Amino acid sequence: MDVAVLGATGDVGRQICTQLVERQVLPPTSRLQLVGRPGGTSGRAVHGLRTDLVDAYDEHAPLLDVALDPDDVVADVVVVAAGRTPPPTSDGVPASRAELAADNAAVFRAYADALAAHGSGSEVVVVVSNPVELGVAILAERLGRHRVIGMGAWLDTLRFRRELAVSLGVRRHRVGGFVGGQHGEDAVPLWSTVRISGLDVDERERAVARLRGGRTLATFPAEVADAKAQLMAVASRDIAAAFALIDTWPPDLRVVARPWMTHQSGAKTATGTASATIDLVETILDGREIVVAGQVALAGEARVGGAPVDGVLGVPVVVGPEGWTRVLLDPLPPDEDARLAQAAAAIAAGTAPWTSGTPATTSPATPSPVTTSPPTTTPATTTPATTDGAAR
Repeated sequence: MDVAVLGATGDVGRQICTQLVERQVLPPTSRLQLVGRPGGTSGRAVHGLRTDLVDAYDEHAPLLDVALDPDDVVADVVVVAAGRTPPPTSDGVPASRAELAADNAAVFRAYADALAAHGSGSEVVVVVSNPVELGVAILAERLGRHRVIGMGAWLDTLRFRRELAVSLGVRRHRVGGFVGGQHGEDAVPLWSTVRISGLDVDERERAVARLRGGRTLATFPAEVADAKAQLMAVASRDIAAAFALIDTWPPDLRVVARPWMTHQSGAKTATGTASATIDLVETILDGREIVVAGQVALAGEARVGGAPVDGVLGVPVVVGPEGWTRVLLDPLPPDEDARLAQAAAAIAAGTAPWTSGTPATTSPATPSPVTTSPPTTTPATTTPATTDGAAR
């Protein structure tokens, strides 16, 4: 099984490549294709990255290949980490999703067209670049929607589980639960999906009620906006105090605030983003089926706001070696349902200018109807222009 990383020399792309080799996800007989663009820093640096990885991991490194043309990308799993990532700003207001879409839509289209024309027809694509929902929409149009998954919701999910575990004083592997919707500040923490190993239903409900403190998702967007304003004010005087302030907030608010503040600090979230990506890649490569949250192109498999969703949305899905196959979404409490419906509408508005709205339906995986029965396998527990547009 071979993997290609588009945007291999970017902050997140480099971390993905390094972790794939360091964690020995690929055996020496497999190939890791490092993909850059000719005529710029990426096209030069990708050769140096290959040499650096050989120097560090020669004893167990897979075959390392360099590709500089989208038509030359060939792999069983393709990780899209190419594109532009906006830098932090002094006022805390990043480039809009529309501005980022205008830059990265062409990148998504170039690779989608190349894979459609020259790929195997069965590769699974993991979209890391932002806007992740647009990347999923464009690639799904050309490759088949069951072969494309955005990892933003999985990254948000792992962050949610970690923040819950910290508040509960347990390790993350004991905590379940998902985040859906749109990646980033419009993520939707699905509190109704939270499960805590070792607690019965009544104990879990009491624990969740204590952590939420009587709040609902109806006020969540306003809380996020207020949190950002507070953080900018404090960070202007003392960045350490800003991070300490985040620790005093509820877990769902920390999920959004902590990576946002990390980005504003001038640091990147490359290591965590890459680790979450490797979770998905490793699952696809070794043939397991697990339940994750991911941005996928739906065609009525989920209902929010009283209507089926026909478009991209982050939801819990079953992922395996042929892509995603089933949506696992129980009926939701009113506040979660309303926020998911709002996220679906926002994503549809954001992707419409760049897509036809008709994802390809061909896929090696046969879609199944909506179900709430999980598979028998255990769920997993655990940026400049043209180089890396990965999710933060």
